[in-house]
This record gives sequence, C-alpha cells and structure tokens, in this order.
Amino acid sequence: MRKLSMSKAIREAMHEEMVRDENVIVIGEDLGKMGSPFGVTLGFLDEFGPNRVIETPICESGFTGMAVGAAMRGIRPVVELMYVDFVGVAADPIINQAAKMRYMTGGQVSIPMVIRAPMGAGRRNAGQHSQCLETYFTHIPGLKLVCPSTPAEAKGLLKAAIRDDDPVVFLEHKLLYADKGEMPEEEQVIPLGLANVKREGKDVTIIAWSRQVLFALEAAKELEKDGIDVEVIDLRTLVPLDWEAIKKSVCKTHNVVIAQEGYKRSGFAGEIATQIMEELFDELDSPVERVAGLNTVPPYSPPLEDVFFPNSNDIVRAAKKVVSYKLYEGAH
Repeated sequence: MRKLSMSKAIREAMHEEMVRDENVIVIGEDLGKMGSPFGVTLGFLDEFGPNRVIETPICESGFTGMAVGAAMRGIRPVVELMYVDFVGVAADPIINQAAKMRYMTGGQVSIPMVIRAPMGAGRRNAGQHSQCLETYFTHIPGLKLVCPSTPAEAKGLLKAAIRDDDPVVFLEHKLLYADKGEMPEEEQVIPLGLANVKREGKDVTIIAWSRQVLFALEAAKELEKDGIDVEVIDLRTLVPLDWEAIKKSVCKTHNVVIAQEGYKRSGFAGEIATQIMEELFDELDSPVERVAGLNTVPPYSPPLEDVFFPNSNDIVRAAKKVVSYKLYEGAH
C-alpha cells in the first residue's frame, strides 16, 4: 500500500474530482503558478486552464461570494481561504448566503460548494494565522464541517464533500500536511457524518478531531502503561455529528475526555459535553473533562505557543482525573 502526505492526498482528491466532473472548479488566492501557499494545486492551472483554476485578488468576501453565485448555477466550486483566520472577511457569503440558500428558497436552490482552509497552531505564525475556528461553523445551520486527521481520510472525505449538494467547510491542520499515511488503491469516498473508532478500550473515551486525534492516540499508549484502557473516537465530521458512535462508546466506558485545539471557552467540546450530560447522564461515572486551547491570542513565542495548545500530556492528565473520580466519589 502506497503512502502519501495529507497535502498530496488533498491534491489528489481535488484532481480526481476535477477530472471526473467538469463542473468542479477551484478558486482562491495564489492557486495558479504558486499552487497555493502549501502547494496543493500545483500544476492545476496548466492542466485545467484559467476557467477552472481561478486565481483571485486578496478579497475573500468577493471570491467567496462569486463561488456562491456559481454554485447556484450548478458549478461545484472548491474555495480556498489561505488561512481559516480570514473567515471573518468572508462571513456574509458563507453564513448569510451559502448556509441559508436551500432553506430560504424552499429547496429550489442548493449550494454545492466546499470551503477549504488551513488551521491550527504550531508553526509560530502568531495570532492572525494560528487559530482553530471550527466552532464558528458548527453554530451555523446549513453548513457541514469536516476536520480530518489522516491523509486517507482527508482524501475520502474531501471527495464526499465535493460531491455533496450542500456547502461543506473543510478544515485542514497545517501541521498535518506533511504527515504521511497509507492510501487504499481503490477509490474511497467516506460518507460525511460517520466517526471512526481509532482505538477500542473499556475505561475511558477520548473524543477528538484533526490533530488532537494524534495526541489522543499518543496519550492512549501512555495510559496503557498504567493499566488504563482508552477508546479513541475520531469524529472526522463535526456536522453532521455521529452521535450514535459517541453514545455507544460512552455507554461502554462511562468516562469521557474531549480534546480540541480551539479555545476552551464556548468551544465545540463544550457542546458535545452538554449533549452527553443531557442524554447520557446516568451512564457517566465522572464529569466530562475538556482539554482545549487557552482563552488567549495564539502567541508567536515558541515556548508560549507550546503551552497555548493542548498535547498528549494534557490528555493523559485529564483521563487519569476522570478514571480516578469514581474511586473517591463512589459513582455508578
């Protein structure tokens, strides 16, 4: 089985979809000769031409709005925001137009577009280029949201996103672009809304997405040394959310840790924790624990940035806390 980096897996997914469907286009800044800041569309301009590889000025609101209009006419745009931090500039076409169009037209108009964006800290890119803002999108009805953790899943999920008839936000962690993983030889289209149990266990469930999945798996190995058997669930898509996978795991382990890189305050981990409390309270042996980024602007300083986002050590501490809770409180 061949290995491919995540950036090349994403490139491959877009290339195959552009070959398969002439209505698929890409649009954004520096996508042509530069091939995007991370090289994902390198060579696309020569192969598909300027009508399908549209290089734009620095105007996120403008080219995202153009993509919404194109999608209304049957084109399938893949929009690239250079960094997710710039989503505020394109907020109106995404939140007020793309997300609402199917509902406000009574289903007469669909918006089959994908909005790709790199996210995440770890590259010393400071406050305006390092955020994880997935929670912004989960709050808006009408948007689907994908946050992959491996190259194969990124490719399979992106194919599904491009073929979807509704707007899909596809967020890629910058520090995962170089990570390599095994790729299936046959085409794999992964349906949106299905989580993946990356590791089965019986003592505690760790729910994560994007880069935090890797930290969760590292934490699971460390916790195994202390006899703690960890189940790791990679949500893969936050909207739609695979609630059945979460429910099944919680009912098995009775302890839950949710790991996200984004800010802790009002983060999506809190939404999942609340839903678990509302619907599965009697299954819990301990309070749900959240591991998340600090409520501060992402620092430029390397030592400070390393403290800013959570890692496997933080997840280990959280897991030990929830597992030991029942020993002292006598729960369940």
